[in-house]
Amino acid sequence: MQLVLEKRAERSRIIALVSPLIAIGLTLVTMSVLFAVLGKNPITALGVYFIAPLTDGYSLQEIAVKATPLVMIAIGLSLCYLANAWNIGAEGQFLIGAVAGSWIAVKTQGTEAGHWVLPAMLVAGGAAGALYALIPALCRVKFGASEILTSLMLVYVADLLLDYLVRGPWRDPAGFNFPTTAEFDPVATVPVLIEGGRLHLGSIIALIVVAGAFVLLERTIKGFEIRVVGVAPRAARFGGFNANQLILLTFAVSGALAGLAGIIEVAGPIGHLQPGISPGYGFTAIIVAFLGRLNPVGIFIAGLFLALTFIGGEQAQITMKIPLDVTKVFQGILLFYVLACDSLILYRFKLVLAARQVQSGAG
Repeated sequence: MQLVLEKRAERSRIIALVSPLIAIGLTLVTMSVLFAVLGKNPITALGVYFIAPLTDGYSLQEIAVKATPLVMIAIGLSLCYLANAWNIGAEGQFLIGAVAGSWIAVKTQGTEAGHWVLPAMLVAGGAAGALYALIPALCRVKFGASEILTSLMLVYVADLLLDYLVRGPWRDPAGFNFPTTAEFDPVATVPVLIEGGRLHLGSIIALIVVAGAFVLLERTIKGFEIRVVGVAPRAARFGGFNANQLILLTFAVSGALAGLAGIIEVAGPIGHLQPGISPGYGFTAIIVAFLGRLNPVGIFIAGLFLALTFIGGEQAQITMKIPLDVTKVFQGILLFYVLACDSLILYRFKLVLAARQVQSGAG
């Protein structure tokens, strides 16, 4: 007998809904084993990761702060993935958006500029992210280059550009030689929603992005076009849909949202530009997109869950001396199980007789 994967005649809606829950369950089991190997009580560690942050008001605000860039980036990525265009470089688009928006903050530093500064920074960040994302999109459309490789390589270009700027021309002269710009002026920072906390206006923008993406995909012709091009390219061609134009559009929107998230992060919780402004938001957002089934509402929920792992990981590092890198291990394992469980949507396990057994039986 052999255990083989057989392609399903049609997708199972039940398995599609249950698949993320199975992936999360398997991840929790695997993490429990890892905690035990590290000499920690698995029940206590999981409680610190997933229960403790939900019992504190400040931690709840921090979850929303962490979820803001994750949700915004993942929404943009989901549009690309639904259109069968693979943007893996959202991290670079996040960074380049932060750099472009920060340029305005640096140039207006101490000039008593008006309230136009923050809107200009947001526009600059979004525009820079869109233009940066169009580079791999154009390379695919014009030259047939893999957008996976080109978008990923551009992440390192953006990271090195940011590093050069904060260590060189933009470094704060009064910053004790640390690689950072001066603190942004109040007119160049994102307003805080709750006094004494870090919850900022960017969280409201993220909710607007989720609502806009839902309307786009569920209520507009363009959303229908995105789905058709991704699921049935031949039918899309017969329907007159231009796949290349859609690739450019989805990459531009995805890059714009990533760039906007980048400048919001810098002008909000951080308050200045420096290396390491992202703990890997652009890559973690890939997990968020797939865990949320490429659905705006699902992505919102998945973004909150992944944000919970960031905050829980920080608390576990403080209270249980668990390395912060364990959070990245958790996210990597989760992505593995999500992709593995997704195969159950298209395939099912089946026991079949081995070829030799069939032949000997026939003889």
